Amino acid sequence: MIRLSAYLLTLLIFIGFITSCTTTEQVVQTPPEVVVERIFERDAFPVERYERAQALLNRNLWNKVFNNNVNVTWVDERAFYYSVNTRNGFELFFVNVDTQTKEPLFDQELVATGLGEVIGQEDAPDPYRLQFNDMEVSQDYSTVHFVWKDKKWEVNRANSSVSVVEELERIERPRASVLSPDGSLAAFIQDHNLYVRDMQTGNDTQLTVDGSEFYGYATDSQGWSRSERPILYWSADGALISTYQLDEREVEKMHLLRTASQRPELVSWPYALPGDEHVPMHERVIIDVRTGAITRLDTTPYHQRTSNCCGLTRGSYWADNQFSDDGRYLAYVATSRDYKEVTLKVADVATGSVQEVHFERDDIFIETNLTSRGTPNWKVLFDSNEFIWFSRKDNWGHLYLHDLVTGEKINQITTGEWNVIDIIHVDETQRRIYFSAVGMDDERDTYQMYYFSIMFDGSGLHSYTPDEGHHSATFSPDFNHLVSTVSDFTTPPVTLVKNRFGEILLQIEEADITDLLDAGWRKPLPFKAKARDGVTDIYGTIYKPSDFNPEKSYPIINNIYPGPQIGSVGTRAFSPARRGQTHALAELGFIVVQIDALGTPYRSREFHTAYYGDMSDNGLPDQVAAMKQLAGQYSWIDIDRAGMYGHSGGGFATAAALFNFPEFFKVGVSSAGNLDNRGYTFYWGEKFQGPFVEFEDGTDSFTNQALQYQVENLSGHLLLSYGTMDSNVHPNMTHLVIDALIDANKDFDLMVMPNRGHGYANESYKVRRTWDYFVKHLLDMEPPKEFDL
Repeated sequence: MIRLSAYLLTLLIFIGFITSCTTTEQVVQTPPEVVVERIFERDAFPVERYERAQALLNRNLWNKVFNNNVNVTWVDERAFYYSVNTRNGFELFFVNVDTQTKEPLFDQELVATGLGEVIGQEDAPDPYRLQFNDMEVSQDYSTVHFVWKDKKWEVNRANSSVSVVEELERIERPRASVLSPDGSLAAFIQDHNLYVRDMQTGNDTQLTVDGSEFYGYATDSQGWSRSERPILYWSADGALISTYQLDEREVEKMHLLRTASQRPELVSWPYALPGDEHVPMHERVIIDVRTGAITRLDTTPYHQRTSNCCGLTRGSYWADNQFSDDGRYLAYVATSRDYKEVTLKVADVATGSVQEVHFERDDIFIETNLTSRGTPNWKVLFDSNEFIWFSRKDNWGHLYLHDLVTGEKINQITTGEWNVIDIIHVDETQRRIYFSAVGMDDERDTYQMYYFSIMFDGSGLHSYTPDEGHHSATFSPDFNHLVSTVSDFTTPPVTLVKNRFGEILLQIEEADITDLLDAGWRKPLPFKAKARDGVTDIYGTIYKPSDFNPEKSYPIINNIYPGPQIGSVGTRAFSPARRGQTHALAELGFIVVQIDALGTPYRSREFHTAYYGDMSDNGLPDQVAAMKQLAGQYSWIDIDRAGMYGHSGGGFATAAALFNFPEFFKVGVSSAGNLDNRGYTFYWGEKFQGPFVEFEDGTDSFTNQALQYQVENLSGHLLLSYGTMDSNVHPNMTHLVIDALIDANKDFDLMVMPNRGHGYANESYKVRRTWDYFVKHLLDMEPPKEFDL
């Protein structure tokens, strides 16, 4: 309802009283100095639509697609077993590739009954919720072994009978530990030093002794991310550990206040910001677990960096490390503070001497894998004195073969206007590389994943997944067969067994989406548009309500994540549960779009680095251009009612959109945004904005992206939110914008989430308030009061 002054309300009440006491012919005139536009109550928004939207939220869609999540474990080159979600629960199947047959791994109900007969039926497991460890199928495929409740069990596959073959002494695994490859040792941190526990005897061994606060071993303290787990890399035989002593003694602290019943509690930790003189540094060490010998590498400390985004670990282990098979050498990559330089080095494990092998510089920033948290795409071939290297020096992500002794390039392995994504396997004997890639076929979605192999010399490029769609594959140990799941935005997954020629041998699963359709889920509509330059293709998806009517007109809402490490759309696989927020919001009566604009990965280097130096660009000109093109193509889009929402980087982009495109975006919901990257982790800003430089006029190289200087044009409705314990994106950045909005006398809305960290985007209250905000300000209706999600 329009806000009215107390004077105006009193006047109107008086007028209403006089009017009620006169005939209908009498007219009461408002004094000329008082302007009354209109008084109205919003129409009530139907609660039924909230209920329908609720059914489409992420958490409610996971259990509506069956025969979908196929997890494969190869037994040998000829057979594998897998688990899959079915209407029963999780079921286990066994596939013989030679005979091209599929059968249950065992009768799960009989096995559950058999387990109950041994341990007592009251403790018997649900047959379709079996949680077994260390499952193994025998070489003749006749039995299955697994560990459960401190016992090793055997199942006879012929009749599903169960027996205990070994009583196991339970050794408690240390909290926040990292297991060796065979699981026999667990590394953990205690009092800033590194220990290992023998998981067979339970004995602990202290490996380092001089660790101290802010100068500890294997410490996971990255400012924006921290944990108690050690960061390290095990050798394949579990004999060696590559790690570091982290020096953060001079790093300035970040502070948060935890809400408590009386006095709030102060939480402080080291957190380096762009331009800081003192930042965390790694002093690399190699530890021989067998002897306890510690070798410090003969080199200066390294910056806390990995050669691609984001964080230091991939899976459980420290990335950018590789031991030689004989344990004599450690290869690793050192990355500069500004991410412009990477150096491949080889260290002698015994002496700590270090040899520099290869150096590369990119004047913008380096990526050795285009997937966020993807394993860096390099591998040293110690036996042949070569190494495989990933580079975007020709504008696309490709593989190169180099001489390990001289560092010189031998030849380029892959080439073309497309990108290698992951090195899957390197067959050094056959000199063939197996890898995944995107963008190789101009006639297909450039983001769809396909699998290939190629010889070291660049010849013999071979496709294993020629059928169109987004693929996820698991190869047999000899790489003569693979299990491939293929799908796209609108086509449910089909899982196939193929030979090395890409020929289909057996279809083992096809997803069942009956329940998903019954819930009101509607297939998204993929599209291609032109970016801000009118030339570059950009891709996205449209989400509609289940009762969509092309004769109606719908507001359009952009769900954004601007990158640079990922985009808005995400995987091209069929994944409705990952897109539940967008489906749910559309169900309220909106058109929702996700668009991968300039500045996101999986395209050329030029595309990915488009807004380097001005992160507040966020690809927004491309988003606006695409949305206008869609409105020109589809009459059911009301481009005059446009909104945006996003979290984290998406919150940054949403606020920037409301400030810089006020004539276009009328409503925005911005949560946990890094609204001024001078206050965010130094690794992020210095990589994607550039080095921090102060200028004579009092500005700096980060001023152009700081949103507190861009608030003056806000005219739409903006809802800001943050978590008070967000140790990733600190609330202080939002406070700066709030202060600027107040100084500019701008109306805005604010939601503070006490004691929440960074990950509150899907919390029910936040989701409901987002819905309410768009319903109220884009549909001009009154949302159901305090709807309970």
